[in-house]
Amino acid sequence: MRVVLVQPPRCYWPYTSEGDNFLLQQALPALAGALRAAGVDVHVIDCMPLHLGWRSLADELERLDPDVVGCGENHALYASEAMRFFSLCKERIPRAVTVAGGGHFTNMAERYLGPDSPIDVIAIGEGEVTIVELVAELARKDPDLDRVDGIAWHDGERLHRTAPRKLVHDLDTLPLPAYDLMPMELYGKSRYLFSPGGTTIHHSRGCVSRCSFCAWWTTMADRRYDATGKAVLQPRWRSKSVDRVFEELEELYYRHGKRSYVWVDESWNIDPRFNDAFAERMLRSGMQTKWFAFMRADCIVRDEKKGILEKLVRAGLSHILIGIERAEDDGLSLLDKRFYAGGVGTEALRIFKERYPEVFLQATFIVGVKEESPETLQRQLAMARALDVDFPAFHPITPVPGTPIFDEAIASGQITYEDFDDFDWLTPVLDSDYMDRHEIAEALHAMNRQLVNKRWLLRGLLSRVPYKRDMYIWFTKVSAAMALGALKERINPFRVDHYQQLVQPEWYDR
Repeated sequence: MRVVLVQPPRCYWPYTSEGDNFLLQQALPALAGALRAAGVDVHVIDCMPLHLGWRSLADELERLDPDVVGCGENHALYASEAMRFFSLCKERIPRAVTVAGGGHFTNMAERYLGPDSPIDVIAIGEGEVTIVELVAELARKDPDLDRVDGIAWHDGERLHRTAPRKLVHDLDTLPLPAYDLMPMELYGKSRYLFSPGGTTIHHSRGCVSRCSFCAWWTTMADRRYDATGKAVLQPRWRSKSVDRVFEELEELYYRHGKRSYVWVDESWNIDPRFNDAFAERMLRSGMQTKWFAFMRADCIVRDEKKGILEKLVRAGLSHILIGIERAEDDGLSLLDKRFYAGGVGTEALRIFKERYPEVFLQATFIVGVKEESPETLQRQLAMARALDVDFPAFHPITPVPGTPIFDEAIASGQITYEDFDDFDWLTPVLDSDYMDRHEIAEALHAMNRQLVNKRWLLRGLLSRVPYKRDMYIWFTKVSAAMALGALKERINPFRVDHYQQLVQPEWYDR
């Protein structure tokens, strides 16, 4: 059996441009590693760093002539391009079984499967064991997909869904990711952003919480189905051991020359024992690294008290992102993020500003919630000003499939299944009780202009911390290039939407 895993061509956010910084999608080497360990002939095509357009991708698929082709997608924003890929497969390699995966298709299986769908099978939830068992079953003379847990498919008359796939209890038992099958030299080429040699990595999967706006935890949750067929999810967090993590780090560091890591864990710092052991191991290793992580504020406060945070900073922690989300505790409760009540986010940022000023601080704030008004937006702005982080980001709440907010928005008619192309976390897609989405967008533009301004930029460019200075140089460089491009196209370079729209690369259709 020959399997080809693909990330197809896609448009990209201007601040993660083709000339700047493509990062590795972790699912590709993880799934490829599991398939290769099972003896499967597996190939990976990541079109973005390879600059492989749609026509070239079609030719390469015909050349490889796979038995199974897979594509995953976590973001609703890119669902249309994933569907274009599956349609391409049915046109050019019709004998191949098409398999979709990732968070978006996990939560939308019923929507995407049908008698005329270009998707044959959807893998629901964690994928390594499922894809290996599915390929083995498809290799049989008379395959019976009911024998494979964790999948859904349509037989032309009805939808089939097998028993939920149990999560891998011990992540150390999974094969090492097949980084050698990836074009590692093409990832993280930016001189300034996540430099030198940036790449993604993860040590944990899932989350211990169930924030109502977040779909990330749902893919890696314990899953069962009730009597009506509805999925019932329970948050679950698991981590690899420090020894296993360093097997991957040492390959990335010594074999592929990667020195900067973007940890894509939903919450990197859940377990203080892992955090402490990781810091100690990194300090002993002698590896000189810089790394970014999404961190929970309450765990930061805890680790500072335990003396762990100081070691993590010495071990290369250079950039954190904390989801502050809302200024009011009531707002946090409505988002099911009560564990941030009482100012714990403010306390975590204060610790870094006072004791570890060399760490780049990024904070996100959610706007456009159901109760949003001009007054609550001003409180959001006031909080962001008071926190005074290196990069504040306001994101309009987006009803991602798999969340209660999505179900409510569909039921109320605020969105349709055709609106996913706007789900970029930059464009408001919901009205609040007191403002429509256009008013929220105008207010959001004004808020960003008040915070991301000349004073903010000059402070960063003059920073004594090289990592911080590089981040601001990158931001300035990309913004200037985009402004010049706008002038060439006779577009007002001060139009904020010019900096938010997805960009189609020149090679996209080649």
